[in-house]
Amino acid sequence: MKTIINLSQRSYYRYVASLFIVTILLLSNVSFGQRPGGTPPPAIKDATVDAIVKEGTENSQLEKLAHELMDGIGPRLVGSPKMKQANDWAVSKYTAWGIPARNEKWGEWRGWDRGITHVDMITPWVKSLEGMQLAWSPSTGGKTVTGETIVLADAADSIAFQQWLPNVKGKFVLVSMAQPTGRPDYNWDEFGTKESIEKMKKNRTELTQAWQKRISKSGYNTRTLAVALEEAGALGVIQSNWSQGFGVNKIFSANTKKTPTIDLSLEDYSLLYRLTESGSKPQISVRADSKETGVQPTFNTIAEIKGSEKPDEYVILSAHFDSWDGGTGATDNGTGTLTMMEAMRILKKILPNPKRTILVGHWGSEEQGLNGSRAFVEDHPEIVQNIQALFNQDNGTGRVTNISGQGFLNAYEYISRWLTRVPSDIRQHITTSFPGSPGGGGSDYASFLAAGAPAFSLSSLSWSYGNYTWHTNRDTYDKIVFDDVRNNAILTAILAYMASEDNAKTSREKIVLPINPRTGQPGQWPTPTKATRKGGLN
Repeated sequence: MKTIINLSQRSYYRYVASLFIVTILLLSNVSFGQRPGGTPPPAIKDATVDAIVKEGTENSQLEKLAHELMDGIGPRLVGSPKMKQANDWAVSKYTAWGIPARNEKWGEWRGWDRGITHVDMITPWVKSLEGMQLAWSPSTGGKTVTGETIVLADAADSIAFQQWLPNVKGKFVLVSMAQPTGRPDYNWDEFGTKESIEKMKKNRTELTQAWQKRISKSGYNTRTLAVALEEAGALGVIQSNWSQGFGVNKIFSANTKKTPTIDLSLEDYSLLYRLTESGSKPQISVRADSKETGVQPTFNTIAEIKGSEKPDEYVILSAHFDSWDGGTGATDNGTGTLTMMEAMRILKKILPNPKRTILVGHWGSEEQGLNGSRAFVEDHPEIVQNIQALFNQDNGTGRVTNISGQGFLNAYEYISRWLTRVPSDIRQHITTSFPGSPGGGGSDYASFLAAGAPAFSLSSLSWSYGNYTWHTNRDTYDKIVFDDVRNNAILTAILAYMASEDNAKTSREKIVLPINPRTGQPGQWPTPTKATRKGGLN
């Protein structure tokens, strides 16, 4: 009742209509456009759509683009030479396709160039260990550093920890919990007995809680602890950030300034931990080559197919270009990047003179807080206020399976209508939710959504994204599912075409958000957050 009272009469009828559509979809328990029998109706015939599908299917450039980006350039950490190389590569590709493109500076970041990391256990026996420096880790200064390992103390309190702290001088400190198993839960669920699974999970929970308490009693948190160890003279900080999949770790950034921070694979780390705890006093040698390159400019790569009738209205294709650098950033967000590049290539060939301008944004520093897209929103209000629709893809290599209305009252009308032109073999996988609720973060569409623009996330099937490729050392070319990426490029091109050629301007009318149960206050639309324009420079 509160929602209805706060809506105008006109909005009320629209709201009721949207609820009716949602109700029908829920009751039928089918994906968008499906008949009760499960077969989606045929798409409305459209010669332009047919040409888009033909080009995207028979002349796909995705494998070539993926090879050039992931294999030829590699990871794209903000401020790194590889990120600038990727920016320049994208401009060159668009230019070759006849699409004007530019690198638009939006800020500056700490420059850092990853080098070789080599870690060996040399006593009690010899073994090369799988590991790598975290992003922005200090190097070993061109030398190989050798020392004994020591496990972070389980001190009674912060005073006792300070008394223990001098023990780390000249040693490598193990700062992560030793995992009780390297098998992911799905493997246990498939083969383990009920009793052994329960036992394992109970043990893991207890160990995790105990380790968290160990860190808390030190008087530090995970960020400040590494700095304290560095100041106490540790040779290096050794961690293992397991991602709960076979052979996969999360790779983020270091907090140290002089002492290298190294991530080791689960079993190699656990081996050192067990040997250290048993009194074997293992020694490791570490060579970590990396280079500080000073303050570096950071860019968004922008390309445009100019509108022929309404050049000052925009359809935006959106994907962040940067990545963490534990892998090559293949699914986060190489595949989103490829989707948008391929969609633009197809559109330039099939729809060279769209009604509205079709702009693609490859954003920088999404991983550090949506900074590139937030900067673009700040710098181009004239574009943001004239966005017809924005489509963003970010969450992995899988085919798009969900589109939300993001809290726009009338999104059901235009998105549903655009989707009727999408071939049934693509559309059958897509579930829509209207009116939905606005996303407050997570990817770059949120930067535009906060400014009131109709911005939508093309959400994808997981393919074990969370455990295996999201921010991990295994986010590599081999995880790309090209059939799904082709699906997404064709879908994106069709949606861009429909949005561009639509006779009507899309409505920006928002729903009244429900009461927040935690605060008891009406829900609030997300508000713009300022971009960090100078990063990592403290």
